[in-house]
Amino acid sequence: MGYIEVCYKLEPLLPAREILYAELGDRGFEAFEDTLNGVKAYIKKEKFSKSLLKDLNIRRIEGQKIEVDIITIANQNWNALWESNFDPIVINSNCIIRAPFHAVSKVEYDIIISPQMSFGTGHHETTFLMSKELFSIDLKSIDLLDMGSGTGVLGILAEKLGAKHVKAIDIEEGAFLNTINNCKLNNTKNIIVEKGDSKLLYDSLFDVILANINKNILLQDMSVYSNCLKVEGKLLLSGFFTTDIDELRNAASNNGLKFVKMQEKNNWAMLMLEKL
Repeated sequence: MGYIEVCYKLEPLLPAREILYAELGDRGFEAFEDTLNGVKAYIKKEKFSKSLLKDLNIRRIEGQKIEVDIITIANQNWNALWESNFDPIVINSNCIIRAPFHAVSKVEYDIIISPQMSFGTGHHETTFLMSKELFSIDLKSIDLLDMGSGTGVLGILAEKLGAKHVKAIDIEEGAFLNTINNCKLNNTKNIIVEKGDSKLLYDSLFDVILANINKNILLQDMSVYSNCLKVEGKLLLSGFFTTDIDELRNAASNNGLKFVKMQEKNNWAMLMLEKL
């Protein structure tokens, strides 16, 4: 399994980049990387077709110049591509997310992540927002779900912050295996990793649920998250844009979840909700 990288060069840059985020996200692209003059978007090779790039609204913007390059990223060269761009990420000054080839960090929370074919190193705004927000919650001795775990970085941080039991779930085989590997790198003790989707949650209850996925999946599974959340439990959502907040808040309210707060970074958003 490989990935397709679609690289857009945009002139002017805005608002075309924000429009691309929303439209390509709705069309199945999993991750985005800002560049100086555009954006790189990533999707699994088997899910890609050039038809996904047709009829985009940015082409209707008067005066907009667009260049598009499509690159196939094979499994064997994904790590090399990632390593060439990966610097350690600092969260709250006492937490560093780094790769195995970086020097050991003398901080309280030193997290090692090797992403392989998964996304979620802390570089992307949504992972950063979720990681930072975990420090605002008392996680000691709680049961926590990391839904759509990717690399497993959020679940690993949660355990380091005191979570008693962590369940990490991702539907993709690569993410499932990657989370297992990263748990070993960080010597975790209390993380159970499973491959699947929200159907695995039918008899579970959690104090905190983390779901950093995409808007459509979040909307689809909102009722499941609510049913699996203990009363006064917290649900942290990310993987969407600030323009999606109202739609997600309405869906949450309809499922017995009240809005607590939001954070945003570069037009990406994070919501904290609480079970009534």
